[in-house]
Formats: sequence, structure tokens, C-alpha cells
Amino acid sequence: QVQLVESGGGLVQSGGSLRLSCAASGTRYRFNAMGWYRQGPGKRRELVADITSDSSTNYADSVKGRFTISRDNAKNTVYLQMNSLKPEDTGVYYCNAAQVGSRGIRNDYWGQGAQVTVSS
Repeated sequence: QVQLVESGGGLVQSGGSLRLSCAASGTRYRFNAMGWYRQGPGKRRELVADITSDSSTNYADSVKGRFTISRDNAKNTVYLQMNSLKPEDTGVYYCNAAQVGSRGIRNDYWGQGAQVTVSS
């Protein structure tokens, strides 16, 4: 069974940095894409950034230039380096991993969430 374990959340002042990690276990197959979503207070879950198995990246406009996503395929781990954090970055950050089968069916897996709080 696939499990995603996140680490690295916490409390930081505005302008500070945090690094999130997410390690996947329970599969020997590479994920087609891995990424990070977040859900702020009273908001819907939104994509922050994702990265494909060949390292193509995609970022939400609100984090471009401040966040960097990377992955280690050998370790099935994805990282999110967050710099110049703002109070509006506050939320629960969820790791996502997706596998697309031969019939094009996508299976999504989710981590338990890591709280990120940015104080002003």
C-alpha cells in the first residue's frame, strides 16, 4: 500500500524559509507526477507545484520565483523549498503522488498534511 510521509512544516516569520519533504513507500514503480497542494483557512485546496518523472515543473502563479519543487526518483521523494514566505502562504500542505496506468486511469495518493504557518 502506498504511503506518503511529509515532514518539514512549522512556524516561520514573514520572509523566512521552510523546506518540505515527502517520502513515498509501498511501491516499486515511479510516480508519473509528484506535487504539493495546500489548503488555507477557509479556502479550497489548490495546487502549489508539481513535477513529472522527467522533471518538468509547474507552479501556481502566487509562488513562482519563491518556491522550488524537486524530486529524487531513486528515493521516491519530493521536496518543496519555500523562500520569501508570506502570511498568505499559511495552510496545510499536502503531498500528492500520481500514477497513470496503461489505460490512462490516474491513481492519486495523498499525505497526511503538514502545517505551515507564516507570521507577519
